[in-house]
Amino acid sequence: MTTAALGGFGPLLHAEWTKFRTVRGWWASTVGAALVVCLVGLLATAAGNQGTGSSLPVGPGGEAVNDAFSFVHRPLTGDGTITVAVTSLTGVIATGPGHTRPGLAPWAKAGIIVKEGLTQGSAYAALMVTGAHGVRMQYDYTHDVAGAAGTVSVTSPRWLRLRREGDLLTGYQSADGHAWSEVGTARLAGLQDTVQAGLFVTSPSAEQSTGTGSGFAPAVATGGFDRIALDGGWTAGNWRYRQVGDDAGVSGSYAENTKGAAVRSGPGYTVTGAGDIAPVVGGPAASGVRTIENFLVGAFAGLVLVVVVAAGSITVEYRRGLISLTLAASPRRGRVLVAKALVVGGVAFLAGTAAAAVMVPLGAVRSRAGGFPVLTVPAGTEARVVVGTGLLLAAAAVLALGVGTILRRGAVAVTVVVVGMVLPYLLATASVLPDGPAEWLLRVTPAAGFAVQQSVLRYDQVVTVYAPSSGYFPLSPWAGFAVLCGYAAVAFGAAVVLLRRRDV
Repeated sequence: MTTAALGGFGPLLHAEWTKFRTVRGWWASTVGAALVVCLVGLLATAAGNQGTGSSLPVGPGGEAVNDAFSFVHRPLTGDGTITVAVTSLTGVIATGPGHTRPGLAPWAKAGIIVKEGLTQGSAYAALMVTGAHGVRMQYDYTHDVAGAAGTVSVTSPRWLRLRREGDLLTGYQSADGHAWSEVGTARLAGLQDTVQAGLFVTSPSAEQSTGTGSGFAPAVATGGFDRIALDGGWTAGNWRYRQVGDDAGVSGSYAENTKGAAVRSGPGYTVTGAGDIAPVVGGPAASGVRTIENFLVGAFAGLVLVVVVAAGSITVEYRRGLISLTLAASPRRGRVLVAKALVVGGVAFLAGTAAAAVMVPLGAVRSRAGGFPVLTVPAGTEARVVVGTGLLLAAAAVLALGVGTILRRGAVAVTVVVVGMVLPYLLATASVLPDGPAEWLLRVTPAAGFAVQQSVLRYDQVVTVYAPSSGYFPLSPWAGFAVLCGYAAVAFGAAVVLLRRRDV
């Protein structure tokens, strides 16, 4: 008997690794898979049409954000409270050059805000009324807490109160200015002593039907504020008006010939503004913005090469009649497949992770050099995408190994895996299929595993097209990867059973 049979799993694993590295085509194809991921990614980040050349603000959590609004403000040092009655929220939506119609985006916002500074991306907490989602407390761009439902008017105002105590902000709401209820709290760690606080209005683009489907049109909102009351460390002096952000941000812009403004109205203000205070998302709302997924679009091509190698690592033994020697050397047949899976899966993981680790920063540099903003994500998300790319290729390799063992034909096994995994991914993400069937494919096929590469997130408070064609998978990153792992586990388990019962 051989050393592998006598010495346990370690020598068997070494033997499988020796097989792999001595077959020039296998390791060359694996290196080629990493290169293909990078090459396709470089093509995807080519200059193309010149972008805006502007970078996106980054929020406290490391995510790219929109931070554009009309702001009537004054300094607040230390603790303090601002109370106001919001008496109206109206708006207009652009219908063409120089033309608008009455309308209000569902997430148009008018309310009070405490913001660390006037720099875009700085920490904040805000309490507001919205176009169609009632009272909300939002803070640091990604957090959203619901308050009372309903709209506002002169006869039915909504009273808002925002209290600062150190780095703790608490929002309250009232229908009459007497009976108050808490909406939520936000702790802004490290909030500086002097902040800017006051009234704000903003409005993202409004979704509307077009001749070819749905689209987004610039929208502007106007909020009415009355009976402003201050308490605490407010600096004496007049209120100041400022448009935070040079324009209205990525997910909204001013309707033509309409500018943000603030007009004193008796004891209050009428404020007009556009933009958004929210995370940047993908889809039409972020047209021209590149994401990590753009840099790793070549993963499907690299995956095909990995599948060819993984399937061939077992089918070549059937084709050349070497399987009997392998099984004679290791009577515990299941361990043979485990060793092969560790080798092909491990090599695929290293190839995918290395390619992603190169392309993520390189793609960002190339995109910015070409004038395209890049959607920044937290470091943890970026690490998950890089490692997830390696895991995606590793799981696909194990799946291909299992299918190859079951079918014993390399070309057939590769075709089965590519048709079951790569083809659904391309059909779903390339706008070939309607959103419904596309989402179904990305739920029930091995292509769900590509979700592990998704860096853009869904936010209820941001309206866009959350569909595969816009980079959004129906399952969360790890749930989608779990679907792929399920297919790989079933194929691998069936392969172990057949190897024990069928092959001699």
